Amino acid sequence: MSYFARSSRLCVLTQSARTSLSKPQWCHMIHTRANGPVAKCIAVPKPSVSKSIATVAALGATVTTIACYNSLSPAKGVECEGSTPTKKISRAVEADGKLRLKGLTDDSPIRLRMEAYVKKLQEQITSELEKVDGQAKFKKDQWVRAEGGDGISMVLQNGKVFEKAGVAVSVVYGMLPPAAVAQMRSQHPNIKTSSTESVPFFATGISCVIHPHNPNAPTVHFNYRYFELEDENGGEPLSWWFGGGCDLTPTILYEEDAVHFHKVIKEACDKHDPRYYRDFKKWCDDYFYISHRGERRGIGGIFFDDLEDKSVNELFAYVQSCGNAFVHQYVPIMERRKNMKYTEEDKHWQQLRRGRYVEFNLVHDRGTKFGLLTPGARIESIMMSMPLTARWEYMHEPDVKAHGKLMEVLKAPREWIPL
Repeated sequence: MSYFARSSRLCVLTQSARTSLSKPQWCHMIHTRANGPVAKCIAVPKPSVSKSIATVAALGATVTTIACYNSLSPAKGVECEGSTPTKKISRAVEADGKLRLKGLTDDSPIRLRMEAYVKKLQEQITSELEKVDGQAKFKKDQWVRAEGGDGISMVLQNGKVFEKAGVAVSVVYGMLPPAAVAQMRSQHPNIKTSSTESVPFFATGISCVIHPHNPNAPTVHFNYRYFELEDENGGEPLSWWFGGGCDLTPTILYEEDAVHFHKVIKEACDKHDPRYYRDFKKWCDDYFYISHRGERRGIGGIFFDDLEDKSVNELFAYVQSCGNAFVHQYVPIMERRKNMKYTEEDKHWQQLRRGRYVEFNLVHDRGTKFGLLTPGARIESIMMSMPLTARWEYMHEPDVKAHGKLMEVLKAPREWIPL
């Protein structure tokens, strides 16, 4: 198939049309049908892995704000999205639209309350970060999914304090193929459906990555997300879970910053379960491990996935506590470090450590990898987490006197606060 996009419409030139036309003919047809600014024109083979699986996997790891089209149905000739709908769309799309218009309450479906929460949190965090920067403003990029859902990517670049900061939210409705449902059932035995057809799913979340100019100020990342498999008949979800986490990546280690970051998120965890911080900190240390370097990406935080050990309302409250803690975790650190003096050597070391950040994201991070393999994905949103600048040097050896303590922590994670 060949795909081309005009604004939010997706047009498909099928294999049958391509074989009946010469390449110049079908290329001319594509550009004629677009008739205007062409946002994207690519030729790709039919994927062997369902796009909806890739979307779910990406959202399940780190919300990458993918706006892709899943399970495109076979068609004859050239068809444009919106003219003759052929895809099966979740019934929840229309029902949820009506509920949003009526207004949400505490009894509204959790998916809508989580969606409303992450969008509100995005506004709060970007507002606070603009205050810290004191100069630059976030650029807002909004998109809409044809199958249902939308997203907002907000990015600040080349500010006074922040070299790059991105805060993105996404809301995705889609259809999950039977093979993917069967795979999920192995991890979630409460999925009772034995359907041989695709099952509707919903996913929403917020993701944030911040890279400051000053090497004394740490890079930070967080994301919180919710996923559910929907009942085809509109009943209770077949299965649901939360995921997320936060982690700090300093260039220059200040132990009081590490203690503060962990203390605030531990307090948020302890309100809901005394085991959460202990278990999720270890999970974070294990997840952000750069195996080919033998070191962690940073000094950790928390990480969790497939969380369903309490009621949905209890866990929604937990995720809100974690999300609301972020400004208190990070802004005080930035206020302490953003105006500190630094040397050319400090900046050089920052660029090298950012190289490690990029390596983890491209080699190990599940969300980034699945997003990049997803046809039609929003590459700009996926790559939002990358720093503007990074550096690699052959056989570089860090200055042990200046950075020995940081390297020790990256190779052997510490307990920053008493458990």
